[in-house]
Amino acid sequence: MILAPSTTDLFALGAERLLDLATDHAGPFFAYDLGVARERFARLRAALPERVRLAYAVKSNPGLPLLETFSAAGAWFDCASAGEVSAVLAAGGTGRRMVFAGPAKSERDLQAALFAGARVQVDGIEDVARLHTLNTGDEPLEVSVRVNPASGVSEVAAIIGGGGPSAFGVDEEEVAEFVAAARAYDRVRITGLQVFAASNELDAGRLLANHRTALRIGRELAGVLGHGLDLIDLGGGLGVRYAADEPSLDVRALGAGLGRVLTENPWFEGELLLEPGRWLSAPTGVYCARVVRTKVSRGQRFVMLEGGINHLLRPLLTGQSFPTVALRPGVGMLGDGGPADRTGASLVPTTLAGPLCTSLDRVGSGDLPEDLRPGDVVVFGQAGAYAVTQAMSHFLSHPEPEQVWVG
Repeated sequence: MILAPSTTDLFALGAERLLDLATDHAGPFFAYDLGVARERFARLRAALPERVRLAYAVKSNPGLPLLETFSAAGAWFDCASAGEVSAVLAAGGTGRRMVFAGPAKSERDLQAALFAGARVQVDGIEDVARLHTLNTGDEPLEVSVRVNPASGVSEVAAIIGGGGPSAFGVDEEEVAEFVAAARAYDRVRITGLQVFAASNELDAGRLLANHRTALRIGRELAGVLGHGLDLIDLGGGLGVRYAADEPSLDVRALGAGLGRVLTENPWFEGELLLEPGRWLSAPTGVYCARVVRTKVSRGQRFVMLEGGINHLLRPLLTGQSFPTVALRPGVGMLGDGGPADRTGASLVPTTLAGPLCTSLDRVGSGDLPEDLRPGDVVVFGQAGAYAVTQAMSHFLSHPEPEQVWVG
């Protein structure tokens, strides 16, 4: 039994394995396939020029087995808290392959980053001043500065990135003023740049347009500094599809384009850094929750699940549903019309709601089998990123979901 061909890159594992796992776990659970993680990292690494480093964005999924998998593959890591630094070190990562970012870094955060030996990306003169005080070494601390570009691309419901006003970084038009102020702190030296201006972008051409903007800003920054840059961090933004009719990001085209970007910028002799999180982790995971009850209210069909925004918050934040399929123990996949479909049930528009006492508890909508009944399992794909750790896990004190690691 397999998932339908159009959904094989949306759901880790297969229907039969998921049903086995559902039998073994009484409550909602996440399941992750580490084999998918290894394959994704290897595929992206092979598509990129040698001078491009891959820093896994820990925020997308900080699960220790996943961090260990990427560390063993040679990944860098993008961290944004002292906790993430600790997790990466526990997984075998090192500060030499770690960048540290965040718009409001605490003293604890900065101390953790310095202890690990991570490359700090400063967001303003306050970061520079504190690092100047914290640096007790013999040499200036080399840092990168995050620049908020004047324009960029982002997902429709922006979570991070894009142009316009931002809590992140130094506005592009204020870079020269920032550099002048930073010269007063001689125990800190700016030698790198970070630009993050996209999120979940599926078009390689649009990503490359942002990357060319980053190189332009880098050239201007180097001119203001009076010396070259050793690192330009292009941020993340590598997207995954959440619907079968969406395109997949062409990472080969992205890699070839980055090769051209480097050729177009001979002034830059350092390394580029990409911070993929979702692209690496999302396809590794699924979330499984049983149906508790169904109802129709004033013409709208609801399916109530045993887990809601206490486990999956992102659909509420972005308005974008995770892909879903339905399984029935002892039967198999429902409603897809393919070889795994044992019922032939019609698909009907459905709103998926959770168990929380708030009308905000909506975890998606889509076409699901009309005969869904209590005990059936709804499976959410692409749930390896921005899922369990982004959720409202303590709201109403429901149990936290189990996490199962396979492979």
